[in-house]
Amino acid sequence: MRNRRSTASMLVAAALWAVCGMTPALAQQGGPPPAVLVQPAEMKPIADQAEFIGRAAAVDKVELRARVKGFLGPRKFADGDQVKKDQIVFTIEPETYQAAVDQKKAQRDASLAALANAEMQLKRAAELLRTNTGTQVTYDQRLSEQLQAKAQVEDASAQLRDAELQLSYTEIKSPIDGRIGRAAFSPGNLVSPDSGVLATVVSEHPIRVLFPVTQRELLDARREQAADPNGIVVRIRLADGSIYKEKGKIDFIDNTVDAKTDGQIVRATFPNTGGVLTDGQTLRVIIEGETVPTAVAVPQAAIAQDQTGAYLFVVNDKNVVEQKRVRTGVSRDGMVAITSGLQAGERVIVQGQQRVRPGMTVNPTVAPPAASTQKQ
Repeated sequence: MRNRRSTASMLVAAALWAVCGMTPALAQQGGPPPAVLVQPAEMKPIADQAEFIGRAAAVDKVELRARVKGFLGPRKFADGDQVKKDQIVFTIEPETYQAAVDQKKAQRDASLAALANAEMQLKRAAELLRTNTGTQVTYDQRLSEQLQAKAQVEDASAQLRDAELQLSYTEIKSPIDGRIGRAAFSPGNLVSPDSGVLATVVSEHPIRVLFPVTQRELLDARREQAADPNGIVVRIRLADGSIYKEKGKIDFIDNTVDAKTDGQIVRATFPNTGGVLTDGQTLRVIIEGETVPTAVAVPQAAIAQDQTGAYLFVVNDKNVVEQKRVRTGVSRDGMVAITSGLQAGERVIVQGQQRVRPGMTVNPTVAPPAASTQKQ
C-alpha cells in the first residue's frame, strides 16, 4: 500500500514538472517570481517625420574646356583645390596668338594711316571745289577713298579684337568660386575644343538636395504648410546614420509629375561650410514638423504584435502582470508613441516578456537606459 502511494506521488510530481517546467521541489514551493526589466511610460516629444532618398546637387557646376588649340602650359592648381572666380587654372601656349595680335595691330595702324591721308585728300578736294579750282569728279573720288579707308579701319579693328579674344582664351579661368576636380590632361599635351573637359569646378556652399515625393505626401505637406508656413524642417541622414547638423529649406518643387512614379522632384538647400556634402552624393532626406508634439512613449522593445494588433505587458502596484492593447503612433530613435491604451507612469516590461503571462506575479527591476531600448 505504501509503495502504491509513493508511486502515485512520483507520477504527480513528474506531471507538474513536465507541464510547469519546474522541479518537484519548486512545484511544491511555487517557485520564485520571474525577474523582468520594466520602464515607466513617459511623456516625450516625438516628431512625426517622413524619409526619402535624395541626391546632392551643386548649385553651380562648370566644365572647363579649351576654346583654342595649343599645348598646355604649367597647371595653376592642385586637384581638389578651392578656386576663386576669374582665377587662372590652365594656360595654353600664347606665343602664336600673341603674334597674331601684333600682326592685326600693325594692320589696324596701317589702315588708320591710310584713313588719315584719305581725310586730308578729301579736305583738299573740298577746298578746291569751293574755290572753283577743282572738279566735282575729283571731290567724289576723294570722298569714296575716304569711306573705303574708314571701312578698312573698322575691318582691321574687328580682326584685332578677334585676335585678342583668341589670345585671351589661352588663359582658362574659373567662372565661379568652388572646388576644382582632377585635371584630365597634364602640361605639355596638345588640347583643342574637341579635347573634352579639362576639369570641373563645383560650387558646394550652399548645396542642393533633390528628392522625389509622391502626390499624396506632397498634398499632406502642403496642408501642414498652409496651417504653419514655417512648420516644415528638412534634415539629412548621412551614410553612417548620423544626422547632418544643418537644417535645410525647401525652395523649389518641380512643375511636372513623373508619369511612371506619380512623384514630383522637390529641392531643399543646405549650408555646406564644412564640405560634408558632395555633388552626386546619395542621402536620406528627413521631413518633419518644426513643432514636436508630446506623447506617451515606450521603447520599441516593449511592443508585441498578434492578429488582433499591438499589445504590451505592464506591472501594476502589486507586481502583477497585465496585458494592454494599445494603438501605436510615430516611431523614432527606438521609442514608440502610444496614442491610446496606456497612461504615463505605468511600468512597462521591456525585457523578459517571454517568461510572463497576464495575472503572474513578477519581480520587476527598473531597466537602465541602454537596456530599455534593446530588442528582445
